[in-house]
Amino acid sequence: MKLETIDYRAENSAQQFVESLRETGFGVLSNHPIDKRLVEDIYTEWQAFFNSEAKNDYMFKKETHDGFFPASISETAKGNTVKDIKEYYHVYPWGRIPDSLRANILAYYDKANALASELLEWIETHSPEDVKAKFSMPLPEMIANSQKTLLRILHYPPMTGSEEMGAIRAAAHEDINLITVLPAANEPGLQVKAKDGTWLDVPSDFGSIIINIGDMLQEASGGYFPSTSHRVINPEGTDKTKPRISLPLFLHPNPAVVLSERYTADSYLMERLRELGVI
Repeated sequence: MKLETIDYRAENSAQQFVESLRETGFGVLSNHPIDKRLVEDIYTEWQAFFNSEAKNDYMFKKETHDGFFPASISETAKGNTVKDIKEYYHVYPWGRIPDSLRANILAYYDKANALASELLEWIETHSPEDVKAKFSMPLPEMIANSQKTLLRILHYPPMTGSEEMGAIRAAAHEDINLITVLPAANEPGLQVKAKDGTWLDVPSDFGSIIINIGDMLQEASGGYFPSTSHRVINPEGTDKTKPRISLPLFLHPNPAVVLSERYTADSYLMERLRELGVI
């Protein structure tokens, strides 16, 4: 079994995409509307930012969670004891962004949000009636004007050989949100766990875009759409010297959105953030 890339412009792309999400929790699209050059420019700009000392002027705030998160306080995936080998920056349109990086990153934020809204429409259209009935409102409306949707610029530095035993760039985890939109990174390494427990490489052809189901959509669909474990493995050979930039957009509903009888979006998010030890 392998993940196939789906042509966004193909006649049956929506149906193929939703089938892929249902089977693997992931869908990969080529020929989508997000400009490849914009993504390339962002990778270049932010690599320079992470290489500079300027990043320390934007240290994250615990109250708002915008800004720079150094490797020293990087996440530890649920069930793991070793921190991931990464640093990152949280972008919200209302948050702090270096002036020289603002235009491109906010343009990308808007374009990725627009694509996500369309893809949520695809998901709803191609869901069985009993699954659709579980949604408290149309899926695109859940994220409309949400202040919670987070764009994370991830920097995986080159490997030095002195990493902590067992540490990898991103240990196996599931995402909390509805769906995640991710341009294929400038280096491979992303893998998803198949139903049989094996790890599948997610296609990383530059220019394609990767979408995965988060826990909130799994909750809202009564488990019909699976939030599957994924990880970023360490590079081998000469690739060890290469840094990696990644741009996941985590689509979060407005806090009051009802996901299920058990949770609103806010209560679900707070429960997970407490589990992760970040609040």
